[in-house]
Amino acid sequence: MATRQAGLGPVEIRPLRTLEEFQSTLKLQSEIWGFDQADLVAPRLFGVFDRIGGSCLGAYLGGEMVGFSLAFAAFKLDGRRYWHSHMVGVIPQLHGQGVGYLIKLRQREEALAVGLDLIEWTFDPLQSRNAYFNVEKLGVDVQAYLPDFYGITSSELHGALPTDRLVAAWNLCGPRAVACLEGRPRPSPESAERVEIPARISDVPRAQAARIQARVRDSLQAAFASGLRVSRFERTAAGGVYHLGA
Repeated sequence: MATRQAGLGPVEIRPLRTLEEFQSTLKLQSEIWGFDQADLVAPRLFGVFDRIGGSCLGAYLGGEMVGFSLAFAAFKLDGRRYWHSHMVGVIPQLHGQGVGYLIKLRQREEALAVGLDLIEWTFDPLQSRNAYFNVEKLGVDVQAYLPDFYGITSSELHGALPTDRLVAAWNLCGPRAVACLEGRPRPSPESAERVEIPARISDVPRAQAARIQARVRDSLQAAFASGLRVSRFERTAAGGVYHLGA
């Protein structure tokens, strides 16, 4: 159990252990992502992932669950163990208040405590807020692109687009992550490639959004194939810019 300060006061971050706690995530899944029944992660799976070495965390404000995370045990083909963080969500009313950051910090602490130094997850390359959070706040490494990874979902956030995803590799003790977590200044972006995105792809008309997604997919896949990786993410008035370098 841990109580931390967010922008709105003390938030308790603690492991989820009971079926009742797992069931509480259903309401949040619907509220955060707008999923219908088919896309919800069943409460019983939270218990499975917890049992086999994963991590289920809840964020509580005033005794009410306002966010959660779900990660499960995974391994690379070379045998390296890590967590795949499948879901991290905070209710929309509390976006920008630091709750998601507190969940990720606790997730990092728990991973290190069981001897893991890597957590991976996927995120939508067209959501600038998430891109900034992952690259600039957490210091993840990004050098893989997965086209239509989950298929079309019921979430309005995905705008009926293919669920293209970037892979965030959070090397927990790596220099990039440590520098971000310690708040140390980082050099201004120097780019071999720049890829621009809008602030919220869900606010863009469907046909235009599809064209933007195709452009971003082609640009990032080509950059990664040439050995580049995301070095910084810059917020702009129009949305944001991925800066890619060696």
